[in-house]
Amino acid sequence: MKLFFLSLGCDKNLSDSEHMLKLIADAGFELTDDEAEADIAVINSCSFIGDAKKESIAEILRLASYKKKGRLKVLIVAGCLSERYGDQFEELLPEVDGILGTASWDRIVSVIEDALSGKRPKALLQKDRLPDLRERILTTGGHYAYLKIAEGCDKACTYCIIPYLRGPYRSIPEEALLEEAETLVNGGVRELILVAQETTRYGVDLYGEKRLPQLLKKLAAIPELVWIRILYTYPEEITDELVEVIRTEEKVVKYLDIPVQHASDTILRRMGRRTTRAGIEERIRKIREAVPDIVLRTTLITGFPGETEEDVQELLDFTAANRFDRLGVFCYSREEGTAAAGMKEQVPQRVKKKRRDAVMALQQQIAFEDAKKRVGSVLRCMVEGRLSDEPDTYAARSEMDAPDVDGYVFFHSDTELMSGSFVDIRITASHEYDLIGEMTE
Repeated sequence: MKLFFLSLGCDKNLSDSEHMLKLIADAGFELTDDEAEADIAVINSCSFIGDAKKESIAEILRLASYKKKGRLKVLIVAGCLSERYGDQFEELLPEVDGILGTASWDRIVSVIEDALSGKRPKALLQKDRLPDLRERILTTGGHYAYLKIAEGCDKACTYCIIPYLRGPYRSIPEEALLEEAETLVNGGVRELILVAQETTRYGVDLYGEKRLPQLLKKLAAIPELVWIRILYTYPEEITDELVEVIRTEEKVVKYLDIPVQHASDTILRRMGRRTTRAGIEERIRKIREAVPDIVLRTTLITGFPGETEEDVQELLDFTAANRFDRLGVFCYSREEGTAAAGMKEQVPQRVKKKRRDAVMALQQQIAFEDAKKRVGSVLRCMVEGRLSDEPDTYAARSEMDAPDVDGYVFFHSDTELMSGSFVDIRITASHEYDLIGEMTE
């Protein structure tokens, strides 16, 4: 039988999806990219914020339509939406034939088989369990992969539903990660991107201490691995030891993702964040002193309950003063079940968007100015692929760019280049967030 798989949401979700795909293929199902030809459809859903929830529901209903106009027999939903509304799913979305929770994805084959036999299976296992599977089918092209090093979160930020959806923080054992990493690299992966709800606390639950620096060193010892990238580091959890590993370990790219969410101490307290603007800026200063060429990425939230114009001005001042290389802004999403949802002084949506646009306009100016400064430099880049409409033009990523969220380096080549190969590019121009260059001899 043919099976169509759709993965929504974050890169942590994508890692789960790739493991599910391996289980599905091993069970004898034929994977297809043509949803109209599928007998079975599986959606790994997201419901982190309102827009993600709407997208998941829209995709469920769209695929469910193939039960009438196509050959679809069974529709399975996994992931965060199932976890969030599991007991109500049959009533809310009767089109769905089976569900799996966030800690139950290793039950995907049995859920499919039960649904095909006419049952309506629910695999909603305890959220403190950790499925143990180290093989997967990559969907990223094969030259880079996300390595999820932990699951869940203990932070309990007042706006965030993740602890309810994903359970408590639990690190994946080091030996399992190293085995999975070696398998990926032996299969052609040249960049590993470490992800978790929070990577900086890796190991505290298993080993009684933060073990991310040690893990990085062991991953760097894998011979064919070229780049290691770290995402989702909380500022207050970044240690001097971690910064030193980034500074000294050649394979760890000089790039750090630090989601700070806001700069006003008042809003940070209401968010349940465990730091202050002064603490964030001190950490940024120390990182940049130790690693002067590091690229810093962050995310911010506008429109949190109680946010004033003074708070927004502080956010703008913070953005201008710290000049992050990469920055994204989200409007606050009021999520049921969170402490912030019940707070007074909710901000109207139009105001949230206006404030978001103001911060993004400032960041755009910073990013465009910084891109122009790259002209004349030579960057080592990983080839992503060739443009379909310009056969001699390739897109690549430098150390400064994480996939899907950052920019590209575009260049021409008369010879065919393989995705995942590395080239040196001299930057000749910039175009908004992207760079343009030529291969060096």
